Amino acid sequence: MSDRDQRVLTALQAALGAEHAAVYGYGVVGGQVRAAQRSEARQAYEAHRARRDALARQVRDLGGTPVAASAGYALPFAVSDSDGAVRLAAELEDRVAGVYSDLVRASSGERRRAAAEGLREAAVRAVRWRGESVAFPGLAERASAGAAPATPKG
Repeated sequence: MSDRDQRVLTALQAALGAEHAAVYGYGVVGGQVRAAQRSEARQAYEAHRARRDALARQVRDLGGTPVAASAGYALPFAVSDSDGAVRLAAELEDRVAGVYSDLVRASSGERRRAAAEGLREAAVRAVRWRGESVAFPGLAERASAGAAPATPKG
């Protein structure tokens, strides 16, 4: 495997890991968010599941074994009410945007376009949850929140 393919595979695996964490996190969000926001949480959950499945296929197409989801993930903070669930949803989207920015940098062609679309979708969802945007979605979050998605429970 070429160095370039290895960089793409590493970025794909990171994005896949972030999508696994987002799917898990949206399970928490959906259980805590107000009834009026459950539809939005469900749509985000489904979008992350679809992206996760597409990323797993791309990893296999490059000859890799898709990183498995963990049984559980440590959330970045306790979520005990709807406000916490909304904050978690925005945080999940920020983290997903960060790994998609890495995939955009590592990729070219159709894969780069798809990664940019994933970045855009995550940034738009973060704005919806947070009510405000950041100047450079996927980049500013990486500097302030760190690159890692929710941490798998060990």
